[in-house]
Amino acid sequence: MAETAAHPHRPLYALGLRLTAVFFLASMSALIKLASTRGVNLVEAIFFRQFFALPVVILWVMAGPGLGSLRTARIGAHAWRTVAGLIGMIGTFGSIILLPLAEQTTLGFTVPIFATILSVAFLGEKAGIHRWGAVLVGFIGVLIVVQPGSSHIPLIGAIVGLSSALMIAVVSILLRQIGRTEAAPTTVFWFSFLSVPPAGIVYFFFAQPHDLAEWLLLAGIGIAGGFGQMALSGALRWGPVSLVVPMDYSSLIWATLYGWLLFSALPTTATWIGAPIIVVSGLYIVWREHRLSRHNTDLATAAAD
Repeated sequence: MAETAAHPHRPLYALGLRLTAVFFLASMSALIKLASTRGVNLVEAIFFRQFFALPVVILWVMAGPGLGSLRTARIGAHAWRTVAGLIGMIGTFGSIILLPLAEQTTLGFTVPIFATILSVAFLGEKAGIHRWGAVLVGFIGVLIVVQPGSSHIPLIGAIVGLSSALMIAVVSILLRQIGRTEAAPTTVFWFSFLSVPPAGIVYFFFAQPHDLAEWLLLAGIGIAGGFGQMALSGALRWGPVSLVVPMDYSSLIWATLYGWLLFSALPTTATWIGAPIIVVSGLYIVWREHRLSRHNTDLATAAAD
């Protein structure tokens, strides 16, 4: 967040970067699902996601703040972020494999809902009736999409998808803490760097031969993920959270398109009904937090005067 304050806002640039990030990450999801249909397992997808992304991130740092910016006195915080990030990645990749892309993406929209709950439970933040109402509405949307007790989507897939959203919310809380002292490139680098060794150890037991097309898919997963991470961080550098985060919901467009073109799958009626409810809930939470943040800033400014 400090980076945003140190640079003038460039709203259109920030929006463009966020939309670019959404495209790359949605493409990464499609590549993961496509690779899984060719026999690539979850462990391989996770390892090569980080392995091939690391050079991209290093080049980004070298072209920007320089390698000297990677020095940190908070390696422990980065380690915890890496643990949470890897667990979240397992859930995210697992849900991509288990669910249609549109449904998996829709369940991912519950991150602001879980972030609100975690912020109240662990950070002592206060949430009024408005945000709790948005949380309740969001979960109603989830029930519509999942339809517990039906064969609409695999129950295990829904559980994995919601669990991954929970872990992404945990990561967002950790990043909020780390971001007070660490720049975004530093945080992205240490996550990539610290996650490769443990992922590599596990990969050793699950490695299998692949043809050229499968290796290209694995490389594409890592490169798309790396570019997606960079664009996400860049968007927050040039625009406030309240401006850029709503662009994340455009991922449903890409998920629907990829699902149709690559897997002949379109969202069900339940998803078309439930997704807008979840989106509206998430947007309201973002808007409410932005409004309260501005109010608190105005109060602090008035007190200083």
